[in-house]
Amino acid sequence: MKRSTKIRTVIISFFLIITLVIVGRTMIGNHFKKKFSKRPPPGIIVKEVAYKSFSENIESFGTAVSKRTESFRVKRENLTSELILKDYVKKGDLIVKLKERNIIAPFDGVLGYRGITGDILGSDNSIIITLDDNSIIYSDLKIPETFASFIKKGLPITARFSGSKNKRYNGKVYAVSSRINAETRSLLIRVMIENENSELIPGSLLEVGINYNERNSLGIPDTSLMIVGNKTYVYKVSEDNIANKTEIEIGIRDAGFIEVISGLNEGENIVAEGLKKVRPRGKIKPIKK
Repeated sequence: MKRSTKIRTVIISFFLIITLVIVGRTMIGNHFKKKFSKRPPPGIIVKEVAYKSFSENIESFGTAVSKRTESFRVKRENLTSELILKDYVKKGDLIVKLKERNIIAPFDGVLGYRGITGDILGSDNSIIITLDDNSIIYSDLKIPETFASFIKKGLPITARFSGSKNKRYNGKVYAVSSRINAETRSLLIRVMIENENSELIPGSLLEVGINYNERNSLGIPDTSLMIVGNKTYVYKVSEDNIANKTEIEIGIRDAGFIEVISGLNEGENIVAEGLKKVRPRGKIKPIKK
């Protein structure tokens, strides 16, 4: 065989091998692409856009005051026996039996001493006893004048205190002052709180939230938001389960939900959780909680 023929044969063989490698890799790539493209869409939690109650909130602090309180001074020499107080008395119950007269409870309430021991704020010869009706607690609050136009009698409030941080107590605005204090630039209001089981203690510091401007608006979970710069987006799910990135305008946040001003309609579905699993215009498997 001539030398030129051998060289031609080697070159042709080389290009045949390259061609076979390219064709083989293409076929393998198409096989895996086809295989993985059949992977089922991810299961994603979705939520329906619906109307919810939203309200704005003013935070303030005040001191708990009993609905009614009364004090009794008892002379030690007037006692007929050792003084032992009940924890709770009803109207008409005997509080203390004395030589001259008896002290009767004028209303239902909790009995105690004014101070740690019986003679604090009294004297060696007398004891001061307190009776508190704690079924309802009042508290006076100073509200900045900028909120004066929103404060009305009867607005709902919630209260908390350090002795029970995880519990909220419900109440309402009981009274509103008719004028703003010119020195503090604040409006004085009084709130009334239902004190079931007398859990709120008179004298304790209360953290009070006043709800105002209550309204029904479209709401979505705050876990569904995507914030890019100064714009806010969600994934809106179409009827054929395609997730489309949609810009929306939002309002206030309340109890884990976000108020929607525009961009969504009632009844539409949006991705509520698992945003990282979603691809724009990608198909999902909706899961409704």
